[in-house]
Amino acid sequence: MGNGEDLPLVQQIWDLYESISKLPSLKPSSEVNELFSKLVLTCVPPSPIDVARLSRNAQEMRWKLIRLCGEAEGFLESHFSALLGSFDSPLDHVEIFPYYTNYVKLAHLEHDILSKHTAGPPARIAFIGSGPLPLTSIVLAQRHLRSTSFHNYDIDEEANAKARRLVAPDPDLSGRMFFHTSDIMEVTHALREYDVVFLAALVGMTAEAKERVLEHLAKYMAPGAVLMLRSAHGARAFLYPVVDPNSLRCFEVLSVFHPTDDVINSVVLSRKLPGCSHTLDLGHGPMVFPCKCSGIPAFNPLNHGNMVEEMAP
Repeated sequence: MGNGEDLPLVQQIWDLYESISKLPSLKPSSEVNELFSKLVLTCVPPSPIDVARLSRNAQEMRWKLIRLCGEAEGFLESHFSALLGSFDSPLDHVEIFPYYTNYVKLAHLEHDILSKHTAGPPARIAFIGSGPLPLTSIVLAQRHLRSTSFHNYDIDEEANAKARRLVAPDPDLSGRMFFHTSDIMEVTHALREYDVVFLAALVGMTAEAKERVLEHLAKYMAPGAVLMLRSAHGARAFLYPVVDPNSLRCFEVLSVFHPTDDVINSVVLSRKLPGCSHTLDLGHGPMVFPCKCSGIPAFNPLNHGNMVEEMAP
């Protein structure tokens, strides 16, 4: 194994990958739940591992594992969205989703970060890759941004139909949450209408795909609009793709946060620069990029362990 690899940790993750890849289905079941729970528990503790320095074979395993995680996450959200949709008032029962508390914490964190770098509540937010269970939009709309409209984009009409069912009975959210079935690469000038754009972690499952999406956003987002990206740090990068803040072009990076508790995703906040050439440099091939930001004093509004806030030079 290459330099920078934590050998016992990588071997543990590799063993779990082998077991997960042999499952006949990734739909929720006791076996699926057990294996993915073990994987999360293995990857969540803070680790100095640098996934950019993994061997070629380990890199290939990691990307395959991220795709498996994404597929399993989709099945899990679809299952619980359908279950919630069977209630007359779905949002009254949303806590039955096993990771609801994590979404509450993440939304609280992202709202705090956003508030620190914007003059006031955004009027319109786009969430790209919202899926059948758009909990970030729901939690933000219910708890933090009570006058903001949320435009949720997903390529899957069935996912959007399930999501609409969740908010339809709610007189407030049904008037502020909108669902668009679109490939975001085909959404152009409409992106200029949003004050903030959230990009889900699993939109762009490879470095090349993520690069294309970010180039597209850089081209069409309004100057001054804010982009909220989700990334991963340390061993959590075996669960989600990594975005290197220093490789963003056309955006001023404002903050990078790496939680160390059960909130898995790192958060990268940036602002669209005016007069940009729309060119990004995220590398070539299925590479992963370590964060090379300089440290500044920690911002820890939610007591998320030793959260790190970093800013690109």
